[in-house]
Amino acid sequence: MTATDPALTALAQGWCALSALHGRIEAHIERALQAKHDLSVREYSLLDVLSRQHDGEGGHLQMKQVADAVVLSQSATTRLVTRLEDRGLLERYLCPTDRRGIYTNVTEAGLRLLEEARPSNDAALREALDEASRIPELAPLVRVVESLNVPA
Repeated sequence: MTATDPALTALAQGWCALSALHGRIEAHIERALQAKHDLSVREYSLLDVLSRQHDGEGGHLQMKQVADAVVLSQSATTRLVTRLEDRGLLERYLCPTDRRGIYTNVTEAGLRLLEEARPSNDAALREALDEASRIPELAPLVRVVESLNVPA
């Protein structure tokens, strides 16, 4: 394939459209969460991921797993955890079976904030998708997103 190959051009255009859709959605949700709850999209995502942990086998996530889930580096995830811990929304503690491991849990205040913010997140997502569906290049991607049924 050459740089002017139509298949590569179409692939690049598809990637650009996907990137544009993601950016539009993330920016829309960011504005809503910041304005109403003083939360960033990443902070909301981290609270959401950690709120789904449970006791038992595989129930608590290691920091690498958390980083992968919120699509950040481990160092950026650690800084994000520290910021939310400083706000009283998260707490860290040593793994009871492996003193080298550190777990992070959402506090009651964090759970309350997450539940207050969830409707704002969901409404902003819906609004962003509705706006994007009116853009011909993005409409097919919106339909794909809306058709996905991915377990949490």
